[in-house]
Amino acid sequence: MINYDGRTFVSKTNTANGEVSGDTTFNYEQQGQILTATYGGGEIVTGRLIGLVNEDGSLHFRYNHVNHANELRGGECYSQPEVLENGKIRLHEQWKWMDDEQTEGESVVEEV
Repeated sequence: MINYDGRTFVSKTNTANGEVSGDTTFNYEQQGQILTATYGGGEIVTGRLIGLVNEDGSLHFRYNHVNHANELRGGECYSQPEVLENGKIRLHEQWKWMDDEQTEGESVVEEV
């Protein structure tokens, strides 16, 4: 299983309906199978996520944040890891807003 504890990720790509950008930084922590993270930057003032790490290193989590328009946004995400040649991790994400919008998107975040 991949251990995400202490790893930092930034967004590389995101669909247009997402609020995460290359200016957003995610700081991951892991205890057992429980994953948590704080994130912020770009359109996002502050955010938190909580979820689970599966045996294959894939992730399932929920996220919530406040953006610069003072809106509370949240959703659900499934991420598949790719271990790069340099040992860093790239996450391929499928996510969905769980607020009024209910739209879906795809993003890629990469360890820095």
